[in-house]
Amino acid sequence: MCGIVGIVSQEDAADRLVAALRGLEYRGYDSSGIATIVDGQIDRRRAEGKLRNLEARLRESWLAGSIGIGHTRWATHGIPNEINAHPHSDGRVAVVHNGIIENFRELRTELEGRGRTFGSATDTEVVVHLLSDLLDQGLSIDEAIRTGLSRLSGAYALAILFKDAPDRIWVAKQGSPLAIGYGEGEMFIGSDAIALAPMTDRIAFLENGDLAEIRIDGATITDMAGTPITRAITPTHVTGAAIGKAGHRHFMHKEIYEQPSVAGDRLRSLITAEGDRVEMPFIDIDFATVSKVSIVACGTSFYAGSVARYWLEDLGKVTADVEVASEFRYRSPYLPPDGITIVISQSGETADTLAALEHAKAAGQKTIAIVNVPSSTMARAAHVSLRTYAGPEIGVASTKAFTSQLIALACLVIVIARGRGALTPERERVLTQILLRTPHHMADILQAEPDFERAARVLSSADNALYLARGTLFPVALEGALKLKEVSYVHAEGYAAGEMKHGPIALIDENMPVLVIAPVDPWFDKTAANIQEVAARKGRVIALSDAAGLERLGDSVEVGLTLPVVDPFIAPIVFALPLQLLAYHAAVQRGTDVDQPRNLAKSVTVE
Repeated sequence: MCGIVGIVSQEDAADRLVAALRGLEYRGYDSSGIATIVDGQIDRRRAEGKLRNLEARLRESWLAGSIGIGHTRWATHGIPNEINAHPHSDGRVAVVHNGIIENFRELRTELEGRGRTFGSATDTEVVVHLLSDLLDQGLSIDEAIRTGLSRLSGAYALAILFKDAPDRIWVAKQGSPLAIGYGEGEMFIGSDAIALAPMTDRIAFLENGDLAEIRIDGATITDMAGTPITRAITPTHVTGAAIGKAGHRHFMHKEIYEQPSVAGDRLRSLITAEGDRVEMPFIDIDFATVSKVSIVACGTSFYAGSVARYWLEDLGKVTADVEVASEFRYRSPYLPPDGITIVISQSGETADTLAALEHAKAAGQKTIAIVNVPSSTMARAAHVSLRTYAGPEIGVASTKAFTSQLIALACLVIVIARGRGALTPERERVLTQILLRTPHHMADILQAEPDFERAARVLSSADNALYLARGTLFPVALEGALKLKEVSYVHAEGYAAGEMKHGPIALIDENMPVLVIAPVDPWFDKTAANIQEVAARKGRVIALSDAAGLERLGDSVEVGLTLPVVDPFIAPIVFALPLQLLAYHAAVQRGTDVDQPRNLAKSVTVE
């Protein structure tokens, strides 16, 4: 979603503001801008499109000033253009904002009635005019901020400049993430640690309801009533190297290749040195008494949760539901007090998933958050936080975050099953040994990348595609279809293979690629029959199977891609990689923006 940065320094801020915004490009955006205070006046530069357009604007008209705020915007209210780009300003107040002001229409009508003129279609601009209006009424800056914030409904992270206070920035957090960075003789603000990494490694994360005044010598943090608050300053381990491409053409490609090492590191941290047991001593839940597990997530994380549902019911012998977070709390689901809710989010800030987490807690359930960012709101709000340790993922389309979520879930399922008495020590040892082979199988697939690059031409030349699979690989097919449409803009849909004849078969003709994940497993014969049905209608079959499976499928497939023979338990983790490679190369072949696909945001912090 939108990205916020800010600097209070004695040096020119413009270049560093833009550099910090570049660290937030991964979040997705359609315009950008910065504002500074120069000779007692607020000045700004904004541009539609990529940051290079803002940099070109700055080359044409430089922006001086050592105190400033910057923003990358992902449009919610108003089309992507320079007029709607942040910062918004009336010359007295400048504001950048992440989130949604839900009552902006009522506030705008009220302020227009008092003679305020709006120049944009955004919800953010109401904050500018609301604060200016309160200042006109004689309130001090501090009073205007507290009064103004009390009138806002919705989620926001705000950074505010005032013409009459040219040596400081005010920030406020309610729902959307925001952090303060502590430097040597200078201070910073940012939406996350990645934005702040080039400037400082000492960060304090704000909580909901926090208001902070940032000066060159430090920050004063209070609640909305003015009571002083202390937020811990913690070191961050995010470095510039961690967010570089390391010689790869795209971040997505780099992150696909990081998966064997990410998987190995996480497995070794959760499985004993003897390789016979998963250890999670930080979980204090009695799983023997759990009657139901609810899994809630969005997008790619939802598909990871869908795989976990199969595992939970098979190994854990417990009823499990998986649901899209945006629907969860509005459906009034039955949440028994002896049930648990697992929420999954790469960022730990996904608004819909956060709301579902709070809904489950209000119902009296214990909650487990599976996140990649340990300092995230979700990690702090859940009873238990299980970190995936995927490292920074800059490509908007998730790759290593997905497989690291699956690894965390697989290990968690083993712990749950053991706690319920559904797993013998012998069976647990077998499963952990299988898991430990995951990085090796991932590496095997990456060695065959040229095969996937060639096969991707079938997809890149198409307008539509179908993805089919069965069992735990069905959610992986859904994720593969999502990857293709995210980065290549080819319309793709995933289906359980047995459902093809219940509607999707009407789409199959000689122009329709149909990708089928069909390893030799208990469902192979049924999936092979579905492939024959596609071939009979001249569909272009791309089959992913092991060597024995491809031999049995024969000439019914147009393209056969050989997968390693793996245990069905880890097949969803390992077989995600071929689908990522196919999507990546299809996107490269079509010339799309692989790392920053149009209209997408990495961290969706609005509902």
